[in-house]
Amino acid sequence: MGLLDGKRLLVTGVLKDTSIAFHVARLAQQEGADVVLSSFGRTMKITQAIARRLPAPAPVVELDVTDPTHLEGLPTALRAHLGEDGRLDGVVHSIGFAPQGAFDFLHAGWDDVATALHVSSYSLKSLTVACRELLHPGSAVVGLTFDASYAWPVYDWMGVAKAAFESTARYLARDLGPEGVRVNLVSAGPVRTTAASSIPGFEQFEETWQERAPLGWDVRDPEPTARAVCALLSDWFPATTAEIVHVDGGFHAMGA
Repeated sequence: MGLLDGKRLLVTGVLKDTSIAFHVARLAQQEGADVVLSSFGRTMKITQAIARRLPAPAPVVELDVTDPTHLEGLPTALRAHLGEDGRLDGVVHSIGFAPQGAFDFLHAGWDDVATALHVSSYSLKSLTVACRELLHPGSAVVGLTFDASYAWPVYDWMGVAKAAFESTARYLARDLGPEGVRVNLVSAGPVRTTAASSIPGFEQFEETWQERAPLGWDVRDPEPTARAVCALLSDWFPATTAEIVHVDGGFHAMGA
């Protein structure tokens, strides 16, 4: 019996087979879940091709989290793949984007900052509310963050967006808790993903993480993070919500 037997999940953010989201989808399928992926625009074909590398083929629904029309139509799109009752047991938010200008903190303009906040923070609320009618007591929403407790080198307005993202998760946990829906985040150490490659100077994280993490850290291995996401999607954390689980080799707890 798998950890996620019978679960039906929406996993966003699968762009490459190196992405954390891809490995979440892979492990979830191996643990018995039915998985639906999302993508949009020019990346749809990429996601559809990557989906064929999963243990089982996964359908891909179109979803731009900044498009109100897509969000409004999401329940209908998902029901086509979820069975007659349309039940959705879990949502994985693995979405983040900031224009290059947002990585210059003092000189970034509002347009770039607004885009980063919309896509990387507000979208957690938008996505969760769009799925709300399909969620039920016992469902779980899990998002991916990068510890926003600190001012990191080069991360700039994306770090601010992650702080807003983490706060958004707490408010969602507050408002959806009475409905039996859990909202948690996994704070991952640096992993070489598509999102990471778009951050100028990302290698600065890689250079220090391995040295300071007590358990060590492999920037090429997304599986530890994916396992934590799958665990939070399962029934093994029935009373845990508004939590941030660190999967970073212990780096977050170490002093200078």
